[in-house]
Amino acid sequence: QVQLVESGGDLVQPGGSLRLSCAASGSIVCLNAMGWYRQAPGKQREQRELVAAITSDSSTSYVDSVKGRFTISRDNAKNTVYLQMNSLKPEDTAVYYCYAVATVFATRQYWGQGTQVTVSS
Repeated sequence: QVQLVESGGDLVQPGGSLRLSCAASGSIVCLNAMGWYRQAPGKQREQRELVAAITSDSSTSYVDSVKGRFTISRDNAKNTVYLQMNSLKPEDTAVYYCYAVATVFATRQYWGQGTQVTVSS
């Protein structure tokens, strides 16, 4: 199995910054794509939004609403993915979930437990 442990969520004022981290551990044979989803208040699990993703060779993609403000990166030696969030807006308020596509006995997607980001004055 693979465990994903997130950290870095907090309450921040509009215009502020946060850095989320997500460390993967377990019997990982291969760690492929990693990234972040978010679930806004009042939204259902099925309505989670893919915020940013990064492949094993560090190709990145972002949802339009965060382009130019958020940066995703990874440290393959530490099996960790990061999300640097700048110029935060109230509409960024959500629970942020890390995911990883990893191979143990088979390849599947794993999820973290979520970390709360609240942007409010």
